[in-house]
Amino acid sequence: MELKPMDTVNMPIFGSTLKLMKFWSYLFVHNWRRYVAMAPYMIINCTQYVDIYLSTESLDFIIRNVYLAVLFSNTVVRGVLLCVQRSSYEKFIEMLKSYYIQLLESDDPVIANLVQETTRLSVFIGRINLLMGTCTCIGFVTYPIFGSERVLPYGMYLPTIDEYKYASPYYEVFFVIQAIMAPMGCCMYIPYTNMVVTFTLFGILMCRVLQHKLRSLEKLKPEQVNREIIWCIKYQLKLTGLVDSMNALNTHLHLVEFLCFGAMLCVLLFSLIIAQTIAQTVIVIAYILMIFANSVVLYYVANELYFESFEIAIAAYESNWMDFDVDTQKTLKFLIMRSQKPLAILVGGTYPMNLKMLQSLLNAIYSFFTLLRRVYG
Repeated sequence: MELKPMDTVNMPIFGSTLKLMKFWSYLFVHNWRRYVAMAPYMIINCTQYVDIYLSTESLDFIIRNVYLAVLFSNTVVRGVLLCVQRSSYEKFIEMLKSYYIQLLESDDPVIANLVQETTRLSVFIGRINLLMGTCTCIGFVTYPIFGSERVLPYGMYLPTIDEYKYASPYYEVFFVIQAIMAPMGCCMYIPYTNMVVTFTLFGILMCRVLQHKLRSLEKLKPEQVNREIIWCIKYQLKLTGLVDSMNALNTHLHLVEFLCFGAMLCVLLFSLIIAQTIAQTVIVIAYILMIFANSVVLYYVANELYFESFEIAIAAYESNWMDFDVDTQKTLKFLIMRSQKPLAILVGGTYPMNLKMLQSLLNAIYSFFTLLRRVYG
């Protein structure tokens, strides 16, 4: 079947995600914007850890700088991964694009409705994440204003002039530079989350298309049933390949972010109890909501993919298989057997990313936070 042409960056299911990545040249193009965005973050991230080690600021600002250092490290890792594996990501997106166009051209109204629902959900999640990222950038810039001491939005160490960084005009210059950097980092961090969420949502869409096809077997003529089941098996192979490719691209980064999320959330909870003003408390809460919402969305859609893949076998069993001939029953049984192994987004290539794993992580974070609070108290 000939597919209608569609510009990759304009795929509706991705919203503005791929456009932002192309603008900053992480994907599809390679120009100076990539280095303008990444170089300052890589440099400042190295100096952040030196500044934390040598810092004489108050405890609340040191803890906040620890959070920002970990967040910057996570952001830089995302940007570097996109640049290093650019061709792999682009090949994967092209594969997803071909599957997406096939679904768009389907004459089945149920499939068309499923595609529309998934597209709307993906765009909605992307907009919410961008909004929360924007609010967090504003928080980065305004947090120092409400402090009792003069500090920069992000801690950094400046050899030879570090003792003058809080004196005018150095302070104002560095403050403006760091304020400009905030949206650049947001465009490196948030679109990556949105892209991974869209990948997973599309996997869920493919699962639901399979379920619909299997539940509709009873509407087909006997001679068409076996052909439809074979089509479903081939489509399931495409789905399995899609999830395997997602894991090959992201599984090690998921492990890094699993550890970073734990560290950042624990630090932010501790910042919450030592914040000096109401304004600082509100900003820290905004930080927590942003980082928590980003992670919860990732774990939620991965959890949905895990269980939707189980539903494929249930949908096959709920068909009128007892009316099929023996050969068709054997083919359907083969599909059911293949569906017994769930499709999972893996953390570190080992642990399935789902809400149970997130719950275990939150329990560990709270235990460590309680220990910190007791020691500080």
